Amino acid sequence: MSGTIKIIGLGAGGLQQLTVGIYHTLKDAKRLYLRTEKHPVIEELKGELSFHTFDAIYESHSDFHSVYEEIVDELVRESKKGDLVYAVPGHPMVAEKTVQLLLEKARTEEASVEVVGGQSFIDPLFSALGIDPIEGFYFCDAVDLEGDQLPLTSHMVICQVYDAYIASEVKLTLMEKLPAEYEVVIAKSVGNSDQELLRVPLYELDRQVEVDNLTSVYVPPIEDERLLHRHFSYLRQVIKTLRSPEGCPWDRKQTHESLRKYLIEEAYEVISAIDEQDDDHLVEELGDVLLQVLLHAQIGEDEGYFDISDVIKGLTEKMIRRHPHVFGDETAQTADEVRTRWEEIKKIEQQGQPQLTSIFSELEKGLPPLIMAHDIQKEAAKIGFDWPEKEMVWNKIYEELEECRQEVEKNDSGKLERELGDVLFSIVNLARVYAIDPSIALNTTNQKFMKRFKGIERVAHESGQSLHAMSLEEMDQIWENMKEK
Repeated sequence: MSGTIKIIGLGAGGLQQLTVGIYHTLKDAKRLYLRTEKHPVIEELKGELSFHTFDAIYESHSDFHSVYEEIVDELVRESKKGDLVYAVPGHPMVAEKTVQLLLEKARTEEASVEVVGGQSFIDPLFSALGIDPIEGFYFCDAVDLEGDQLPLTSHMVICQVYDAYIASEVKLTLMEKLPAEYEVVIAKSVGNSDQELLRVPLYELDRQVEVDNLTSVYVPPIEDERLLHRHFSYLRQVIKTLRSPEGCPWDRKQTHESLRKYLIEEAYEVISAIDEQDDDHLVEELGDVLLQVLLHAQIGEDEGYFDISDVIKGLTEKMIRRHPHVFGDETAQTADEVRTRWEEIKKIEQQGQPQLTSIFSELEKGLPPLIMAHDIQKEAAKIGFDWPEKEMVWNKIYEELEECRQEVEKNDSGKLERELGDVLFSIVNLARVYAIDPSIALNTTNQKFMKRFKGIERVAHESGQSLHAMSLEEMDQIWENMKEK
């Protein structure tokens, strides 16, 4: 019958901190296994104990996970021969991966495990640093440190900073979120007579002291809000404040409908920045697009329908679902293969939904409105839904203009928007019947207008006048001169 693996903790310091029960368990153990003999308690009792250590395994693997798995596998094998004691630094349930792996074995009945206890270094660490964890506390293994998961407004303790390499990795991860001069604390041998707390700027984390398995790094919570300006959660709070009763009147007034034009404008600004190959401009414009997303999400939250978490959840699930070659077992070697599979998955997702085959099904929803209007009319014309005479197109423009003028007199902005859209749609139709690309035509006019207006600016500058001081008649005269030239 298999024996039990009794797990004990050697505590955070020397023999004086060891409980009587743990001391006797160590002394009486007939089969004692140590994750590492590099511990003050073992140094003091070395002549009194007979034990097996796993230190050599650390030298035979390039990553800690493989080390821990081999230790656990050997312990399980040895437990088949009878009871044994397994001793780890600190408390068995605090930052001890081998214990977690053993407990997984116990849950699948591959081993019998008993966790006795021990003193953790966390209590003396709190005392040494003078911090209260109720203010917010984050604790993690240096090997598992992830920059995007750091709660920068809480006390953070990063334990098991074994060597200079890990200290360097911790430093680089923290510097992704914090300035190089941010003060951190290197805590060594906390709770022992040789305890050492060294306050250093972050960039010197891997340069100041020789670290070992009793070294941790303490990162104080951020108090300067300016250091949070890079973080999504803080930006979200800014938007929430703007929409609050104490916030901005303009932001509080906005609706999904009122913000539509801004999203379109900002998207075009992004395209312009890309065309300019201006990274700084691109950063700014992408931020403006993100602002629109957050405003819409905050409106959804204020109205009780959805929030930014729902947006993120939907996007995350869709990306995972539509990339089975990355997050699943499928393979895709080319971008074309990815695109084909994307469309296949998209069709599967739409199964069960009412489907209508339309002549507009192949049109891209993301097309600019001017191009979209042109393509819609072109598709409709293919099946005969078109004016038989060009004169009728002109008549339609006059009709829509009159309806638009009537809505101006009624002062109904909602209806005026729709009627003005009809005017634009009918003018795009005119361009189509005369084989004119409306986007090119409008762009030509845009460039022409700017060129002429720059001429007005130049004349005003040369004459020492301010545009704001010039009358409309004066500017119009210069405009006409520019046309003649």
